Amino acid sequence: MAFEPPERLVRALGETYGDTLAGPWLDRLPELAEDSAARRGLTVDRVQAPGGRSSLVALVRRPDGSPAALKVAPAFARPDLERAALSHWNGWGAAQLLEDEASDDALLVERLHPEVSLRSLPEAKALLEAAGTVRRLWVEPPAGHAFETVADRTERQSVPMRAQQDADLAPLVSAALTARAELTASAPELVLLHGNFRQSKVLSGERAPWLTVGPEPLVGERAYDLARLVRDRVEDLIAAPSGASSARRRVNRLADSLDVDPARLHGWTLFRAVESGLRARAAGRDRDAELLLEFAGWL
Repeated sequence: MAFEPPERLVRALGETYGDTLAGPWLDRLPELAEDSAARRGLTVDRVQAPGGRSSLVALVRRPDGSPAALKVAPAFARPDLERAALSHWNGWGAAQLLEDEASDDALLVERLHPEVSLRSLPEAKALLEAAGTVRRLWVEPPAGHAFETVADRTERQSVPMRAQQDADLAPLVSAALTARAELTASAPELVLLHGNFRQSKVLSGERAPWLTVGPEPLVGERAYDLARLVRDRVEDLIAAPSGASSARRRVNRLADSLDVDPARLHGWTLFRAVESGLRARAAGRDRDAELLLEFAGWL
């Protein structure tokens, strides 16, 4: 079985971590994946494509014939933190981790249906199911955890934002950074968060109708986790005549359904949209950047 990295993985790792770090690992990936499968006695059905942005995902069968998914990620993407989060959730709202410990950076998890995510549902139904799923993940973090805080992660993300030189974007960037400063000055709660929660991260399963995959776990307030969900299907919002008002209504609707302060959700939505837009711009993904920054401007 050839474990060639999907194009999306190559592009995303290079954008996030730089080619100097990502390139050598990608060169070794076929060998690493083959070794991870062999040491677990797995039979590989296929590599999932387009797959994830931080790991290669192979659909496999365990020695007893039961289906599973094998995720092979570089150590610098912190698969150890994903393992810790999945272990703590123990299948509650998320894919079940199928091994307690591993001698490598791979994760063996419950196989879901990668071709069926919440994005396959009508928007209103998808948001309803997403809200019901993400609330299950918001639990007290384990004692002695190594998860990053929202304040720390967003401080790192703020560094390139402060350095951007486009005068036209300066007011929007300033507003996003001000919102972040005000939000981190007071932390209303400290729960375990998915970190990158959106409709495409919620897949159909056998054990439960919908389960979350691909966390980038951290600890902080629930409003941060919801902020990425607010801009789901941003291309549809931008194309709609009522997109701006729909975006603002979505903030209020999600905040109300999950008992989150709408002002804090608004602030984190603004920060995360601007940060993602600037990152897309720096990576040459001009269309994505345009959509995200226009969306942020509506808020």
